[in-house]
Amino acid sequence: MNAKRTEKRLERKNDALMERSGNFENPFETKGIFSKFARAPIYILTLVMIAPYYWMITSSFKSVKELQKVPPTLIPEKWISGNYYDTKYDPNMYQQDVLQGLFQRFTKVKFGFGRFFLNSFFITTTITILTLFIGSLAAYVVAKHRFKAKRAIYLVIIGSMMIPWQVGLIPGFLLVDDLGWLNSFMAYIIPALPKAFIVFFLVQYLSSIPDELIEAARIDGAREWTIYFRIVLPLLKPAMIAMMIFTAIGEWNNFLWPLIITQSQDMANLPVALALLKNSGAGNIGTQGVIMAAALLVSMPTIILYFLTQRHFIRGIALSGIK
Repeated sequence: MNAKRTEKRLERKNDALMERSGNFENPFETKGIFSKFARAPIYILTLVMIAPYYWMITSSFKSVKELQKVPPTLIPEKWISGNYYDTKYDPNMYQQDVLQGLFQRFTKVKFGFGRFFLNSFFITTTITILTLFIGSLAAYVVAKHRFKAKRAIYLVIIGSMMIPWQVGLIPGFLLVDDLGWLNSFMAYIIPALPKAFIVFFLVQYLSSIPDELIEAARIDGAREWTIYFRIVLPLLKPAMIAMMIFTAIGEWNNFLWPLIITQSQDMANLPVALALLKNSGAGNIGTQGVIMAAALLVSMPTIILYFLTQRHFIRGIALSGIK
């Protein structure tokens, strides 16, 4: 009796799996030996992508002597935290195993390396929120309103994506300089707000929403702001999360524009701080572990953000192409 119940339970589970996957083959069926190696390229690609990150993690906990070893060690022989903060560090003394840790550098900057984290967090958060708000408003107007030159305006928005962003570096710098925004948060935020790709992406997503839904709200007396906040934004949630990830990661890793507009270390973001850290110890083997520690800390927020939102991200990307 127990064996029959187990078989029926497995059959029901099997049927449920086939219905969800859309595959009418038995997923528990034993296949040929060649099918076992079908996913080998995926595993190899995963290892190739993980290997540099693993090396970065382990190197951030290695001593100077161990970093000099040839061949290098894959696992630290002795795990140390000196690359982050070394309690034995003395600027008047030099020892091979004593380091000036990451959070002991940039002494002329208030809060040290933490100041760069605060700058990047404020800049990325502000740009992401304002960009999504402006982009979603523009997409709603283009997708669900009728007005003159609508098609021409939309073509201009799409056409702006064809222009390389490097072309606008010098004009943008001169404009920011004339406005007196150099070395300020305004220079970070204002030029980064218009993003044509977000408008284009959200327009494609909004095209799958029936116009009758918007018209019914208007007939009921709802104003445009009410429609936007209570109907459009909730429906745009998956697409907005997908665009949030793209925007946040792009701004968090932005390097060239911040390098141009910053004139003091106090206003630098994390990528610029990494460049300063690398240039300050170029060729010094004792700086490699510190650079690895900084790179690890800089990469962690983007990884955490993706894992927290990956479900909505994948859904937003998938549904954006459904008309």
